[in-house]
Amino acid sequence: MTAVDMQEHTRAVRRSRRVLILLVGVFLLPVVTAQVLYMSGWRPERTGNTGELVLPPRPISDVALTTLDGGQIRFNDLRRKWTLAYFGPADCPRRCAESLYKMRQVHTLQGKHQDRLQRVFIVTGSQGLERLRGTLAQDPDLKTVTGPRAGIKGLARQFALPAGSPADGLGRIYVVDPMGNLMMSYPADADPKGMHEDLARLLRVSRVG
Repeated sequence: MTAVDMQEHTRAVRRSRRVLILLVGVFLLPVVTAQVLYMSGWRPERTGNTGELVLPPRPISDVALTTLDGGQIRFNDLRRKWTLAYFGPADCPRRCAESLYKMRQVHTLQGKHQDRLQRVFIVTGSQGLERLRGTLAQDPDLKTVTGPRAGIKGLARQFALPAGSPADGLGRIYVVDPMGNLMMSYPADADPKGMHEDLARLLRVSRVG
C-alpha cells in the first residue's frame, strides 16, 4: 500500500469513526437529556395520563392482612394483576362510597381486559366492619382487607406522596402494577373517563398481568 493509499485509508477510518460517534450521540442524547431533567427535579406540566405518575415506581413491601371473613392474606398475594387500591374507614362515608363506585365503573369499562385488573379496599379501622360486610355484599369482586392497626399504618406510609398519605384522608385511588410497584395515583375528584383511558392504554401495551 502506497503512502497516498495509507493517507486515504486513515481519512476513511476517521470519517467512519465520526459517523459512528454522531450516530451514538443521536441515540443517546434524548436518554441523557431525560435523565438530567429528571435528576434536576423538572417534570412536564402535562402528560398523556390523567393520573399522577410515581417516578420512579415504588416497590410496596409485603404486609400481613385479613379479609372481612377472617381469612389471612398478604399484600404480595395481590400481585400478578393490575390493582386499583383505596384506603378508607369501615363506615365508608360518601366520598369513600363514590370512590369505590368509580373504581367499579372503571373496572367494568375494561371489557375483555377486566380479568387483568382487580380492586382492593384497604380498611383503615375496625369500627363499623359488621355494617361494611353487608354493604359490600353487593360487590363480590371488590377485595376488602384490613389488619392490625400498626400494619395498616405501615402500609399507608408506603403509599405516601408529596400530596400526603392515605392516613391524611385524601381519598386518592392508587394503581399498583403486577410486580407490586406503586406507579400512579388519582385524586378523589378524578374523572372516571380519564382513569378508564389511562388503564385501557396500560393494559393494551403491557405484557404483564
